[in-house]
Amino acid sequence: MMTSKSEMPSCTDKARNFWDTQYRSAVSGIGWPAIPAPVAASKLAQLFQLEQSQWWTPGQLQDMQFRQLQQVVRFACETVPFYRQHLKEFPGIHKIDPESWRNLPILSRQALHRAGQQLRSERIPKEHGRQIPVRTSGSTGMVVEVLATDLTQFFWQVFCLRDHHWHRRDMQGKLLVIRYIKDQTGKSADGLHNRGWGSATDDAIHTGPAALYSILLDVPCLAARLMEEKPAYLLSHPSVLLGLAQHCLDNGIRPHGLQEVRSLGESLPESLRDLCHRAWGVPLVDVYSCQEAGYLALQCPEHEHYHVQSENVLLEVLDDAGRPCKPGEIGRVVITSLNNFATPLIRYELGDYAEVGEPCPCGRGLPVLKRIMGRYRNLLTLPNGEQRWPRLGYESPLQEIAPIELMQMIQHSVNEIEVRLVMPRPLTEAEKTRLGAFIHKNLGHPFQLRFEYVDTIRNSANGKLEQFISKL
Repeated sequence: MMTSKSEMPSCTDKARNFWDTQYRSAVSGIGWPAIPAPVAASKLAQLFQLEQSQWWTPGQLQDMQFRQLQQVVRFACETVPFYRQHLKEFPGIHKIDPESWRNLPILSRQALHRAGQQLRSERIPKEHGRQIPVRTSGSTGMVVEVLATDLTQFFWQVFCLRDHHWHRRDMQGKLLVIRYIKDQTGKSADGLHNRGWGSATDDAIHTGPAALYSILLDVPCLAARLMEEKPAYLLSHPSVLLGLAQHCLDNGIRPHGLQEVRSLGESLPESLRDLCHRAWGVPLVDVYSCQEAGYLALQCPEHEHYHVQSENVLLEVLDDAGRPCKPGEIGRVVITSLNNFATPLIRYELGDYAEVGEPCPCGRGLPVLKRIMGRYRNLLTLPNGEQRWPRLGYESPLQEIAPIELMQMIQHSVNEIEVRLVMPRPLTEAEKTRLGAFIHKNLGHPFQLRFEYVDTIRNSANGKLEQFISKL
């Protein structure tokens, strides 16, 4: 059962909110009112603009998006070899509007991979700063590389500040981060410790400290670190939070002072919000982002759905025929960055699926996504050819069936599902029967189940865990 918003701690229950925080001054002798350094001042000025634009009507937001898109497309056609070739034949390219926009071709991940440096601008504006390679392999292992700039990183940080502001976080609190770490640094049980929360905040705001631990540490070790660190905020992937919250609930572990759990990087399981509330008594706030374009959608401060960050990207949700989905419909996520002039991504298909939501009663004009569904390879296929999203809200009941620490399902055919289990012992026959019935109920079909016992379930190439994978 989902926990209602009214049951969660309200903003007024917190000791501070974002605007009560201490801003960092760059002028000697002047602490208040603070005079921020130039880049920090620019970020706070952007945040002020975002405070206004979030209340615009959808029409006003779209008008401004297409003004910016006109500049992006014109620049891409003039300076990017790939777009010079692929967009020159399309009429209306010099006067972009919503109607002509839908005639532009969609850029697939495979096309991005093949194009390589042909997608890079031949003359990146100097004022956009340094070029920063961004490599992402996604869940499939196909490596794509785009160029970011100091400017795109700047916008990434601005929308991070918006997230903090929307959810009125106590910036003086401690932040604990558990995430994938590429090199060996921080993979020990000692972790890494910093004075501040990171580059998005540290030049503008006096924050509390932060601690970083690797997701490769086992759950009991992470639970011990959680108790020792006593953070106000915990940030990690849903798969990590799921195991950690269940472990804490089973063992009566509740860290003192935790105010909020933040999740990112994976599709959110149905029951994780409720599990975090039962385990720790705190709300969960989710973020939808990608390496290629930064923040795509933030959770509404008043509801559990997401607001598209229209000042950062044009995000389309399209059906199989390429038409915009209506509220309640699920479609492919296609994005266009509004600020990357190094590798312009125009109608780039991420590979994600999302459900469009109704306009939000909070009053913000930013489009609504009700759910982020995951990747195409996470779709279940029934024997009759029907495809659907598997119901994976099974975390708590698993512990009632058997001592299962982690489970992953892999579909190898329309009739067979491999069930990979991390647990201290094999299932008994009675447990197999109960677990099989439970899986059949969740998947909506009596598939043949093949149970495999493994020591661990490896994360995908980008450090994320997929609970369901289709090999069809």
